[in-house]
Amino acid sequence: MTILKNALRGAATAAVLMGTAATAFAAEVTLNLHQFLPAQANVPKHILDVWADKVEADSNGRIEIARYPAMQLGGTPPELIGQVQDGVADIVWTVGGYSPGRFPQAEVFELPFMMTNAEATSRAYWEYAEANMLDKEYAPFKIIALWVHGPGLIHSKEPITSVSDLNGVKLRAPTRVTNKMFSSLGATPVGMPVPAVPEALSKGVIDATVIPWEVTGALKVPELVENHTSFGDSSLYTTTFIFAMNKEKYMALPDDLKAVIDANSGADTSAWAGKTMQAYDAPGLKQAMERGNNIIELSDDQVAEWKAAAANEEADWVAEMNGKGFDGQALLDQAKALIKQHSM
Repeated sequence: MTILKNALRGAATAAVLMGTAATAFAAEVTLNLHQFLPAQANVPKHILDVWADKVEADSNGRIEIARYPAMQLGGTPPELIGQVQDGVADIVWTVGGYSPGRFPQAEVFELPFMMTNAEATSRAYWEYAEANMLDKEYAPFKIIALWVHGPGLIHSKEPITSVSDLNGVKLRAPTRVTNKMFSSLGATPVGMPVPAVPEALSKGVIDATVIPWEVTGALKVPELVENHTSFGDSSLYTTTFIFAMNKEKYMALPDDLKAVIDANSGADTSAWAGKTMQAYDAPGLKQAMERGNNIIELSDDQVAEWKAAAANEEADWVAEMNGKGFDGQALLDQAKALIKQHSM
C-alpha cells in the first residue's frame, strides 16, 4: 500500500510538473517588466503584479510577464524611460520627473495643491495626455497607464508646521517641479530617486523627504524620522507616474494580443492604479502611529499659509510653458477642469 501511495504521489507530482511545463511552453510572448521598488512594496504587489496577472489570464497564458523589481535588469531609476524606448526593457513603471524637462506638459499635475484624490486626478491625467501628449512627448511609447499618488506630505527629523520651519532643511523631493517649489519655500532641495531615501536619511544627507504614506513602510521612513506633516484635505504636491511599453514590441504582437494589452490600458486602468495606490496610504499612517511618531495635521489656517507661499508656482510654470511654445494657461485651466470634473 505504501508503495502504491508513493507511486501515485510520484505520478501526481509528474503531472503537476508536466502541466507547469505545458503552461510555460504555452506562452508565445514573454515581456519583461522593470521597475525601481522592491517586489514587496505596495505598487509592485498591488498594482503591477495584479495588472500582469490579469494580462496573462486574459491572454490565456499566451503572454507571460516576467517581473524584475528593484532595478534587477541594471541601470538606475532615471534610466528606466530610456530602457523601455530602446528595448532594454519591454515594460517599465517610472516617475516622469526622473527625466527633468522631457515631459513638461505632465508637470501641471505636480503643481502645489492641484490634486484632489489620486483616482480623480489620475483619470484627469490620462484624458489630458490623450489631448496633449500621447502623440507628442509620449509618442515613442505604448502608454499603458498614467497615474499619481495620494496626497503628498512631509516626513522630517524635526517638526515642520509653518513654512518658516523649512528654512535650511535639506529635503528630498521627487521632481523638478517639487524641487523648485520647496526651494522657493526656503528648503534646500536634494534630488534623488526614492530608493535612495533611507540611506540619505540615515547618513544625514537629508533632513526630510516628501513621499506619500503608502511607500513609507517599504522605505522604513517611520523608523528614520519621527515627524509627519499632512495638509488636511489638501495635497501639497503629487508625482506623475508612467507605465509604458516598448512601442515596437507592442506593434509586433498579433492583433488579438494587442487587444489584450489595450483592454488593460487607458483611463480606467490609470484611475484604478491611482485609487489603489492611495488606498495603501492608510497602512503607512497606521504604522507611524503605532510607533508613536508625531503626526502633524495642519489646520485650515495653517494650510492657507502654505498655499499663499506657493501661489507663484502656477504663474511661473505657465511662463515656462509659454517659453517652450505651449499655451501654459490653457494647459493649467484644462488640467484643473478635468480634475474638478472627475472629483465631483
